[in-house]
Amino acid sequence: MTNEELQQYVEQLSLDVFALPFRHVALFNERLRTTGGRYFLTDHHLDFNRSHLGDLNTFRGIVIHELCHYHLHLRGMGHRHQDQDFKEWLQRYGGLRYSPRLEEAEKKNHFYECEKCGTLYRRKRKMNPERYRCGRCRGKIFYKSS
Repeated sequence: MTNEELQQYVEQLSLDVFALPFRHVALFNERLRTTGGRYFLTDHHLDFNRSHLGDLNTFRGIVIHELCHYHLHLRGMGHRHQDQDFKEWLQRYGGLRYSPRLEEAEKKNHFYECEKCGTLYRRKRKMNPERYRCGRCRGKIFYKSS
């Protein structure tokens, strides 16, 4: 789906679900990692995570969620997640409350091993093994694999 197709999809979904026009810009933001979409209060545009396109029902729920922010804010009603207006609109129109976790967002682990005693160390962040020694036997540590 291109940005132009996304724009048409959001405009049509806004008319179908809310019976209100969407008059601003909707586009994909490749930098989004943990969220499905964002609504910007200043210029009213919407950003979406392209990774959620695999499941169209989920993506539809995310778009409805962001359109709830959009339409409530423009009407001067409670548009934040904790506001009652927002919660009621999400339930009424079938928007998702939370964006589902993506499988590819799993953290990579780095493994290090002591060459003397064989103790295995697992780290989330890569480190320089030359600067550290084993906590058990004071032996040298080397990078094993990811």
